[in-house]
Amino acid sequence: MCQEFEIEIDNEIIPRIASCFGGGIGNTGAVCGAVAGAVMAIGLKKERGKTMEDWLRISAMAREFRHRFEAEMETISCRELTGADLTTEEGLEQFMSSDTPQTVCFPAVGAAYRLVVDLLKETS
Repeated sequence: MCQEFEIEIDNEIIPRIASCFGGGIGNTGAVCGAVAGAVMAIGLKKERGKTMEDWLRISAMAREFRHRFEAEMETISCRELTGADLTTEEGLEQFMSSDTPQTVCFPAVGAAYRLVVDLLKETS
């Protein structure tokens, strides 16, 4: 079980740049916003570096995160996770009136957080 972990970057822009991740990137059902946010955290913590080797190293971390998330949640697709088509008004209403946010989305966010923190701790 992971403990609290801070990236120690204080910038008001960071939460704003992730504000459209919900619903699988703007309610399109694409990649889970928690996955996108976790990959951003890897980039913020590890930085791109100056060489191709540096970039390949952090890319490998992102791949490992994806592997771990998929092993636990079975997919990184919002639509597959939720079973909802958030691109339609009907689908969005059905999703919002269901328990899916609590039973699927909150656990996915928790898993993404735990997995990325564990990965970052392993590589620090």
